[in-house]
Parts: sequence; structure tokens; C-alpha cells
Amino acid sequence: MMKWEKIGKIFDPREHELSCGCTQFAKSPQAYIHDNSVRIFFSSCSLDKTGKYLSHVCYVDFSKDFQNLKNTNKAQVVPLGELGAFDEHGVFPIHIYQQQNELWGYTTGWSRRVSVSAESAIGLVVSRNNGQTFEKFGKGPIMGASLHEPFLVADPFVLKRSGVYHMWYISGKRWISLPEATQAERVYKISHAISDDGIQWKRDNRLIVPDSIGSDECQALPSVVEVDGVYHMVFCYRDAIGFRTEAGKGYRLGYAYSKDLVHWTRDDQVLGLELTGEGWDGQMMCYPHLFRLDERIALLYNGNNFGKEGFGLAILESDINEHIKS
Repeated sequence: MMKWEKIGKIFDPREHELSCGCTQFAKSPQAYIHDNSVRIFFSSCSLDKTGKYLSHVCYVDFSKDFQNLKNTNKAQVVPLGELGAFDEHGVFPIHIYQQQNELWGYTTGWSRRVSVSAESAIGLVVSRNNGQTFEKFGKGPIMGASLHEPFLVADPFVLKRSGVYHMWYISGKRWISLPEATQAERVYKISHAISDDGIQWKRDNRLIVPDSIGSDECQALPSVVEVDGVYHMVFCYRDAIGFRTEAGKGYRLGYAYSKDLVHWTRDDQVLGLELTGEGWDGQMMCYPHLFRLDERIALLYNGNNFGKEGFGLAILESDINEHIKS
């Protein structure tokens, strides 16, 4: 089992002034390492004229030891889409990928629907000022619903190996509508695609990570780190029904590893980060981001209430490969 030092919650959006009128949530923290600082991008929320949420990209800058919060963004980072666009009502989440002298942001744009709560697709934005602001690559998505992935495409994470771009993301498999429920719920799984340029993608159309709690398991926010030829994925998962109100059905963290980027072995217990029932992350751990911090491996994640109270940090203290089966 991996051994982690849980640093605790490091950012609470209720204690800071953010752009776009955001006062709630700091969801899906994603780290970008730059010189002696760490810029953490995340999604926060404002309210529209009808009182419904809009999701906006924000960021905070920390020193590398995370002892000093240096800055929060004051200007809009990513503009929302225009009327009828795939990202009209928000961007959640965004994954940052350094592309030579630019930062590419792979976004999840979402918009409201009538019969179900939302639809989503993956977009691309580009920054030429170190992530202070981003411009859209185009008005539409680079990956959306397709013949074999007809619902909800979201949560991109991109890694380049041997000249090939790999994207892990989630794709919706179905919507569930129960007679006693007030709204339909979605089921989504981790998927994989490859690209020669990071823009045009070829999808595998297969299950990447096996289910742990049944076919209605929802898997979200995969992130991948390679250490000595082994690829490690951390993600979150939950039940499709009852996750908002029933104990034990909300998000917790999952783990899988691969040696070839094709076949993945799931072993959640090895991760060593379990729900304790107490504290800011005692009831829920979700929206993780696994990343390198110099010679260390670190994990950002949200706690209870889907990140409404901010995000925290854990630092790996053990060898991440010591449990891998030969």
C-alpha cells in the first residue's frame, strides 16, 4: 500500500476573492509547475440571472513548498461560449498541457439540456502568457458525442509518449431515469484516444478500467504519471444513484496501473487513501490530479460536497512502483 503525507486542505474559495463573481467551489484542481511556483487551475461557480450555476476557470499560485499562496487570478481566464455553444454554461474541468512556448488547455465545456441536466464535450484553448488568459482554438469542440459514444464526453487528460498524444477522458454510456427520482442520472466510464497533433483524435471505443461496484459505476477525472516505465492512474468513482444523499455512494478515489498504456490493472486498495468519515475530506474524495513535483509525486483532490469547500494536497512518501506485480 502506498504511503502518503496528507497535507490537508490548502485552498478554500470562500476565503479569497476570485474573478467572474465566483464565491463557491474550487473543483478539479490541476497543477502547472513553473520555475519556483505552482499554478493550480480549477473550476469555480457564479450564479446567472436565474440563480443557476455557471462554471468558470480560475487559478491560484503557490510557492513550491505550498507554504505561501502568492496570487489569485483577477481577470477572466477562459471565456464562456456564446449562445447555443457547447460551453455556454461553463468549463469544468480544464487540463493544462505545455506545448512548446504555449499552454494548451483541454477543457470540458457544458451546456444545459431539457430532458437531462447537461451535455458536455471537449474543447481546446491556448495561452501565450503563461496561463493568465486563454483564447479558444475554435467555437466548437475537438471531441464530442459520436456514433459509439453518444453522450457526455468530458474530463480530458493528455500525455505525449514516443511522438503520440494519449488522451484519457470519460464518455457517457447511458442516462438512468427512475420513477421515484426527480432527475435522470448519468453513467460514464474512462475512455482513451490517440492523436498525431493533439487536435484530431482516434478513439479506442473500449472499457479502459474495469468496474469495481457494478455496471452503474461512474468513473471520472483520470490523471496519469509515468515512473520508470510504469504508468499510474488515479481517478474517482461513485454509484450512479444515491450519491448525493446516501453514505458510501459518493465519490472515492480509484487506482490502476499499466506498462504499455493499453492494458490496465485496477487495484484501489493499493492507493492507500480511504475515506475516514471525519474532516473536510472524510465523506468524499474526488476530482484528483496526480502530478510530479520535482522528484516527488503529489496529488491534488477535492473533498466533501464536490469541492465546495476547496481542495487539498497529499505527497507520496513511498516508492510508487514497489507494489507493481512483475
